[in-house]
Amino acid sequence: MRLGSTRATLSLVARKITQRELRNESGEIMRGIDRGESYIVTRNGVPIADLVPIERRRFVPKAAMIEAFRGAPAVDLDRLRADIDRWIDPDPTPRV
Repeated sequence: MRLGSTRATLSLVARKITQRELRNESGEIMRGIDRGESYIVTRNGVPIADLVPIERRRFVPKAAMIEAFRGAPAVDLDRLRADIDRWIDPDPTPRV
């Protein structure tokens, strides 16, 4: 089981590429991102962007979710509804 994110580690070893490399080698760079690689794009030697893989969604088994919320307090649905109504206008009419 993976306990932590590797994003911080990946950003430490991100490969620097120029704006021109991004344009000319975009296909290879996208494949690298698919493999989990990160890039720092530079323009005139100045870093201007980080290209990092987005965090993939993971399936969490129902039993794991139930266990994670086992100690959570019960939700009072009437109180929740009142709180929502107090902060959000329930009138669906568009404002002009």
